[in-house]
Amino acid sequence: MARRRPVPRGDASIPASRSGLIDLHLHTTASDGRCTPSELVDRAANARLTTIAVTDHDTTAAIDEVQRLAAGRGIEAIAGIEITAIDRGRDVHMLGYFLDPRDEALVRFLSEQRAARVARAHAIGERLAALGMPIDLGPLFARAAADSRRSIGRPLIARALVEAGYVADTQEAFDRWLGSGCPAFVPRTGAPPDAVVAVIHQARGLASLAHPGKLRREPPIAPLVEAGLDAIEVFHPDHDAALVERYVGMARQFGLLMTGGSDFHGDPAHGLEPGSVTLPAAEFERLRCAADGRR
Repeated sequence: MARRRPVPRGDASIPASRSGLIDLHLHTTASDGRCTPSELVDRAANARLTTIAVTDHDTTAAIDEVQRLAAGRGIEAIAGIEITAIDRGRDVHMLGYFLDPRDEALVRFLSEQRAARVARAHAIGERLAALGMPIDLGPLFARAAADSRRSIGRPLIARALVEAGYVADTQEAFDRWLGSGCPAFVPRTGAPPDAVVAVIHQARGLASLAHPGKLRREPPIAPLVEAGLDAIEVFHPDHDAALVERYVGMARQFGLLMTGGSDFHGDPAHGLEPGSVTLPAAEFERLRCAADGRR
């Protein structure tokens, strides 16, 4: 899990925002964020955001509440998600926007994703215990059992390691124990990226490749475009100016839309706030037009 480097909002080569600040990558306690939907909306309002998308991992549980609360604060909240796909044994995150969270195929697919997350968390807990670092994941599993729409994952295990005193912060937990190649790492199982694109399209959403700059090896873009990929996340805290330029060029080369946001989780180890990275309004309007066309 790479350390995040905030970059300037938007890109000077793209028309400046005319309709406010737009952050399309935010997380809540429905997955691995630290803020409840209410707390997230408060922070979005304090940041003067005008458009947001909650993109919790493998769950849409927070969308209804966020949309209701955001509307009361004059903020537009579009339905979003971040789905983990698997490409040659590595995680590839796919963002979905303007989708129907009640689509039956999407609901079934996400239920399977969350069940796999629970199984993986059990396996990681067993590895940590064998390494002499037992942690109590009971509350984590109880939470998942009490509300099957909630999603659990490694960041929550990282926080348990911090609370147990084994590491100083969640970054250290990933760097030493939970990240790929580390002693407690357990590979994920799941659908390939093209199948995730199809699931998002089935729910009448737009599919975007999330934070490609975080990947050790970028997945081949051309096959994803052939599978129907709609967009690429250009603006992200882990994308410096050179990477932003690279992905702007890639979007133009392949005729893709652009997405972006802060990837806010509320984790003190990262220190980012909603709106620290935003999407230019012109690019958001292109997304909206594409979504309207699909519907």
